Amino acid sequence: MPEVHHATVFFTGRVQGVGFRYQALQVAKGFEISGFVLNLPDGRVQLEAEGAAGEVTEFITAVQERMEGYIRKTEQSAGRRAPRFQGFNIR
Repeated sequence: MPEVHHATVFFTGRVQGVGFRYQALQVAKGFEISGFVLNLPDGRVQLEAEGAAGEVTEFITAVQERMEGYIRKTEQSAGRRAPRFQGFNIR
C-alpha cells in the first residue's frame, strides 16, 4: 500500500466551545485529505490529517487562518505512513 503524508497538530488557546471542530470539518471539504479533529481533556484540540503533502499543508494553513483569533500555540509533527483514515470527521 502506498504511503501518504500525515500530520498531527495540537492547537492551544481558546479552541474549545468556539466551533473549532465544526470549522475544521467545513475547511476539510475543500481538500483531498482524510483524518479527524478532536477536543482533548486538557483544553487543546488535536487534528490528524493525511493525504498528499501539499494538500495536508494547505489544509492546516487554512484551518489556522480561519481560527487565528482563537489559537495561541500550534504544535505539529509530520511524516509518511500507510493511510489509516477514510474521510474527515469530528470525534
